[in-house]
Amino acid sequence: MKRKLVTLSRIISTGAVNFVRNAWLAIAAMAVMVVTLSIVLFSLIANATFTNTIKTITDKIDISVYLKDEVGVAQRNKLITDIKKLPNVERVRFVSKDDALKKYIADHADSPELLAAVSQTDNPLPATIQIKPKDLNKLADIKSFLSKDDIVALQSDETSYSDNRKEAIDKITHSANILERAGVIAVVVFAVVTVLIIFNTIQMAIFNRRDELTIMRLLGASTSYIRGPFVVESIIYGALAAIISILLLHSMFVLWRSSLEATSLGLLDIGYAATYFRDNFWHFLLMQLGVGILIGAASSIVATRRYLKFKTKK
Repeated sequence: MKRKLVTLSRIISTGAVNFVRNAWLAIAAMAVMVVTLSIVLFSLIANATFTNTIKTITDKIDISVYLKDEVGVAQRNKLITDIKKLPNVERVRFVSKDDALKKYIADHADSPELLAAVSQTDNPLPATIQIKPKDLNKLADIKSFLSKDDIVALQSDETSYSDNRKEAIDKITHSANILERAGVIAVVVFAVVTVLIIFNTIQMAIFNRRDELTIMRLLGASTSYIRGPFVVESIIYGALAAIISILLLHSMFVLWRSSLEATSLGLLDIGYAATYFRDNFWHFLLMQLGVGILIGAASSIVATRRYLKFKTKK
């Protein structure tokens, strides 16, 4: 056991020394890896932000059925019961005329002209049945039911379907899908470039140390002992790239929040994204370290298996 620990410590120390020796090559490999890891993390944060935005808007979307004043309690209750039976209805809420007026006054507290117009007449607002659908893409059944002649006869105004909000959700969903696909493509491209650069870095390192490696092989050094330092060197690439990428995104969110007056950048809610990043910082750091180390270690293992076969054998 003691011998194995000594061997492991020598492999790690040699890998660290090689990292310093190949500093300039390491910078190139790490730079591309930083870009790759940053895209991965930003895509995750952006996807979570879009999901939250869609959920926030969706929660505010309902179908409003405005009832005539002469609709009786029995008719209203029967209508609510029938609506609840529809398969795409999540919940139904009844808002009385008095409650509708109170909400109107609260929403327009800073508009004295509107409040004055309402106060000059009896309560002009109708009682409302608010319907929360389960799926915004399946409103046909609800619309068909509310379009029946006997149901329309109970309504004082045309049913409101909040179509403008649904349009906003469709746009955000479309943008999120595009961003997700673009993120996947970018990650794949930069990951391939990263692997190729690490391959090239390991190949050059093996070439520069070919005489030393040959002597080590002749003296009986095992393949794992020869290969180990290169794997350690690549793991250092990945670990440092992960730390740099997460610090880079942290700085970016701080800069955006301090320099932008608004809390959003287009469809991306910067305020939520920054909070989400902060709340999950340690999870993201561990994820970045894991991905960075995995890319570095896997690339170096494949590279050393390929190049050490003919560089160390005589």
